[in-house]
Amino acid sequence: MAGHDSTSRTFAHEGLAERSIAVLGIPWDEKSSYLRGAAAGPAHIRQALHSSSSNTATESGLDFSDEQRIRVLADLDLEAGDVAFETIERSIDEVLGAGSRVVCLGGDHSVTLPIVRAHCRHFSGLTIVHIDAHSDLYDELDGDRLSHACPFSRIMEEGLVARLVQLGIRTLNEHQRQQADRFGVEVLEMSRWRLEDGLPDDLEGPIYLSLDLDALDPAFAPGVSHPEPGGLSTRELLDILQTLPSPLIGADIVELNPLRDVHDLTARVAAKMLKEIAARMLQDFPA
Repeated sequence: MAGHDSTSRTFAHEGLAERSIAVLGIPWDEKSSYLRGAAAGPAHIRQALHSSSSNTATESGLDFSDEQRIRVLADLDLEAGDVAFETIERSIDEVLGAGSRVVCLGGDHSVTLPIVRAHCRHFSGLTIVHIDAHSDLYDELDGDRLSHACPFSRIMEEGLVARLVQLGIRTLNEHQRQQADRFGVEVLEMSRWRLEDGLPDDLEGPIYLSLDLDALDPAFAPGVSHPEPGGLSTRELLDILQTLPSPLIGADIVELNPLRDVHDLTARVAAKMLKEIAARMLQDFPA
């Protein structure tokens, strides 16, 4: 496939190496409901990352721009239609097969399905920590079982992971509660969760993180298609990320919609999360 071949050349050109972190844009929003625009997210996150309004240091002390083991790659070249999922899956498989790990920048949340399909071939017993306002457990939405409202139903149906823990959820309807019960999903609803509660004490790796930016309260991240009041603060989210148990072996940051953003605030938040996640993943490589 053309998209797959282009991706392979991009990886080689960027000097992807073993024990490195690849930052890979997935400009895809064909499975979005309500609004399109998330396909432009990766470019805006990269722009915010390199903005002279800040620097590239992380809170752990690592400087993103000086770290040769972090490679910010070009966006995937995706064809229209569901065939894009195949390109995403095979491209992620290439990164992991090279001994590297990957942080993906979406794009809508549907891209998590092919990303996790690739990861489960390289890591057994995966636990997903899913941070989101929405559980994305619909069986289908508007007749589409691959909608961005459905990826975690497909992930659980396919038995790709051992455990799914969801945090920040504040939109569960009866259907999604039934789906959570059906799949044994551990849902930490925002109405009853407090920062001191943290994540379950028995959470173990390998851990894959899926971060939907609408997990944040719209006051902190207005640039999303489905803003939901009552969410996490930026500081709370950072504290959660920094206290995840090891090893963190992969992540995605999804659902930035630049068309809805205010002064690039959400893009800057996404870039901050990218720096902190990538730094953490570097620390979690086996000694």
